[in-house]
Amino acid sequence: QVQLVESGGGLVQAGGSLRLSCAASGPPFSRYTMGWFRQAPAKEREFVAAISLSGATYYADSVKGRFTISRDNAKNTVYLQMNSLKPEDTAVYYCAADSQGRTWYSGSGYSKVTVYDYWGQGTQVTVSS
Repeated sequence: QVQLVESGGGLVQAGGSLRLSCAASGPPFSRYTMGWFRQAPAKEREFVAAISLSGATYYADSVKGRFTISRDNAKNTVYLQMNSLKPEDTAVYYCAADSQGRTWYSGSGYSKVTVYDYWGQGTQVTVSS
């Protein structure tokens, strides 16, 4: 059983930065593909970024060039560095783990909620204008 705990959310002005962390416990973290999703009020959960076992990274178009996902396997932690934040980035951000450790060489399977079988409780990010 994998447990994921997010931290680092908060209130920030537009143009500012935040770094989210997701600490994992349970079976070897290094075997999992990790993802970040977000959900705004009255909206569906949407993909933000993902990172594979080998370090391959994937981003939603809306955050490409502003957000960076990374992982530290020694610390069982995945990060999401968010720069140039916009009010439309306001949402609850969720960390997720794909226990099959898939790497996507084509298509966008990494962006699908159903690929991930473990989820954190979420951390709120609010960007004021």
